[in-house]
Formats: sequence, C-alpha cells, structure tokens
Amino acid sequence: MNKLLTFLIALLMCSTSWAAATITIVNGDPPGIGFNDPTPVTPVGGNTGITLGAQRLNAFQAAASKWGETLNSTVPIRVLATWDALPCTDTAAVLGSAGALEVFSDFPGAPQPNAWFGKAETNKLIGFDADPDTPDIRARFNVNLGQPGCFTGSPFYLGLDNQHGPYTDLVTVLLHEFAHGLGFQTYTDDQTGELLAGIPSIWDYFLLDTSTGKVWKDMTDAERVASAVKSGKLVWNGVLVTAAAQSVLQRGTPILTVLTPPEVAGVYQVGTAGFGPPLSSPGLTGEVMPVLDTPPDLGLACAPLSPINLLAVKGKIALVDRGVCTFVVKIRNVQDAGAIGAIVADNVAGAPPPGLGGSDPSIVIPAVRITQEDGQVLKQALAKRTRAHSGMFANLGVNLGVRAGADPLGRVLMYAPRPNQPGSSVSHYDTSATPNLLMEPAINADLTHEVKPPFDLTYPLLRDIGW
Repeated sequence: MNKLLTFLIALLMCSTSWAAATITIVNGDPPGIGFNDPTPVTPVGGNTGITLGAQRLNAFQAAASKWGETLNSTVPIRVLATWDALPCTDTAAVLGSAGALEVFSDFPGAPQPNAWFGKAETNKLIGFDADPDTPDIRARFNVNLGQPGCFTGSPFYLGLDNQHGPYTDLVTVLLHEFAHGLGFQTYTDDQTGELLAGIPSIWDYFLLDTSTGKVWKDMTDAERVASAVKSGKLVWNGVLVTAAAQSVLQRGTPILTVLTPPEVAGVYQVGTAGFGPPLSSPGLTGEVMPVLDTPPDLGLACAPLSPINLLAVKGKIALVDRGVCTFVVKIRNVQDAGAIGAIVADNVAGAPPPGLGGSDPSIVIPAVRITQEDGQVLKQALAKRTRAHSGMFANLGVNLGVRAGADPLGRVLMYAPRPNQPGSSVSHYDTSATPNLLMEPAINADLTHEVKPPFDLTYPLLRDIGW
C-alpha cells in the first residue's frame, strides 16, 4: 500500500483545499477511468468541468472545501479516492464508502486514554502526520451509477448547487462519506460486539444504551450485540450534540402512549401514515380493541367488519394486523365500522416500525404502525378483554416535549434497527430525525450542503470526539 501510494502521489493529479484545514484528494484511478474519464460533458450547476472526470474531481473538491472550512487542523488531510464498480441493482445501490485507513490510541496528548482515534483526527491532535506514508481516508464511489442495471438513467448529479432534481447529489454523498473517514464511526464490530484489539473507539465512550445505563466501552461483547438492535434506546451522550439538537431538531415526536393497564403502560415507537390526518398534540385518546377475523387470532380487516368486530371497535381505537391487503383498505374498513383511530401491528420482526404507505382522501382517522414485538405485548394484555371493552386506553399523538430524533432527555437517537444492518447500524443518526440529517444511513433528497447547526448535527459530533 505504501509503495502504491508513493507511486500515486508522484504520478497522479492531486487537488487541494486550503482553509481551516487542508484536504487533499489523491486521485487513485487508472488512465481513462473515474477522475480520468475523458468523456465530454456540459458544465452544470456551477461545475465548470468539461469532461466527466474533471466534473467528478470538482465535486470532490467542493466537499473537501466544505469540510476544510469547517474543521481546524494544521496537518493536511489526505483522501485516497477511486471510482469503482460497487454493488448495484436497478433498485438499490451502494453509492460510496469511506473510512479511516489507520487508527491510533494512547498517543502523547490523547484527550482520552484507551481509545481509538482515526488517523486524520490523531494528526490534528498531535500536530504532525503520524504515518506520512499512508493517507488518512480511503474513499470509493460507484462508477456505474446510472448505467444499465445500476439505477438505470439516474447517475450522480455533479452540479455544485444541490439542484439535483430526481438524481443523487454527489456533493451530499461525499460530505457524508468524508465524515465517516473523519471519525463519524465506531471501530468496534457491531455484529459481534468485539473491540478492535481489545480497545474501544472514542465513539464507544459516547454511545449510551438508555435501557441499561451503560456506554459501549463498559459493555461485554454480548451486551454490545444486544444494544446494537435496541431501536429508540441507543443515544449519543455527547454534550455538544445534545445542546445543538435544540436548534436543529423539530419539536414533537409521534408516539403511541399506552395509559392503562399498568403492565403495558408506556411509550411505543410508531411509523406514521401517509394518509389520513397527521398526528397532533394533545392527540387522540381512546380505548383499544382488537379486530379478530382470521385464526389464529389475526385481525386483518381486509373485508368489511363482522357485526361482532363492528361492535368491538365502534368508538374505539382498532388494533389490526399487517398482511394480505393494503394499509388503506384496512384503515377504511375499521373507519367504516366506526373506529376513531387505528394501530397496525407488523407481521415481521424488526424495528423501528416503518410508516404506513398509501393514499386515500376518504380516510379521516389517524393510524400508526407498531412493531411485531410491541403488537404481541399489547395483544397479550388485550386477551383479558370482554366483547365490548378492554380496559386498555391509549393516546395517538405528538409529544411536543421530545424533539424528533431525540429521547425525552434531549439526547440524539442513533440508528439501531432490528435486524442489524452491517455498515449502517450504530454509526449513523436514527432515521426518526426531523429535519433529515446528513449522517442518517440513507441520503435523503432534501439535505443541504451544510454540516453545522442550525442545519445539521454532523460537526457537533466530531467536536464531541475531539475535533
């Protein structure tokens, strides 16, 4: 690798950004490929390159400049970048990846002993390059995006103005991936819980499981494996991110609050519906009753409700099961039966619960989706009901005291889905954040090119870990 890098630096073009930090893009592509692609193109969105390769390099430079003007380091940050054939289909694609090539711990002046730091941050902290023969960050991006079989007809947008329309904005993807390389990740294996060489990442000092009160550095391997899939319970416990979230995240989190009986009372994660009225505050409170129309104890509500089910759900919040028919059919049927709201229990394990898709302007009652696991908890409690009453009362609403993407104490939620998503779990913000954040596991179309408050929470996290 060192010999290859020496060759690349000597022979290939480099691009440099000078600001609060200097970020150098080291072009690692062979002739005619990637940054060296001579295909003629028309300038677009402030990108004046006239070849495909030049426009790609300009987009990289724009992302490097944004991070360069944001960070503070006297040591240049080198990014070895290539355009490669990454996994891709017509409906899903790996857009790119980036990460630190080396990590260091217990160096002189380390702000936290017994913790791994990425090379770029280590250099910043010690004031010189810890390994001049190795670049700091390795970045790979999908050279085939937009080609047949790889998001056919939808290539990267190479403009610098974020006016990407239906395409994927390359500068946004680069800002995201560069952040990983700068330290927005753990070096601990989230699938096995194993620490790298027995040492926690600086990340693990801030990753808190609120169900156990432990941070990752203090857990066993098995505890970390379990924590990585505790959606809604894994938070970032850094003071700078928590403070910045007050100006970035929207007030109000959609929730299902079960009020009685005591054994199941509490707050449950929900996915909201794309139809019907949005959840509001103080929300809708009512008694919960299940629909039962298919053995064993499934309430699909895919047909108009029977007289017994109609009697059960009239004036109540109906609990139905996912499956067989669309969400809008289920909700319209319970609405026609007189239900004032609806809860859809998922039929497959996993968390957080996705939203309810579909469109039907005739639906006027609120509806949410809960996980299969939470649905089973509620059904078990509902087994003690009579034909007309359950004694389970719940509220479908928005908790204005909790920001979207944070826990009740204001700590920002981290992405911890069930099942584990290798490469995404733990090292991203949760998808519940509103507005969408740069460091969620997927690139959203409404992102800006900003990395700091009041628009984003990426830089505060890097500051929490020592930048």
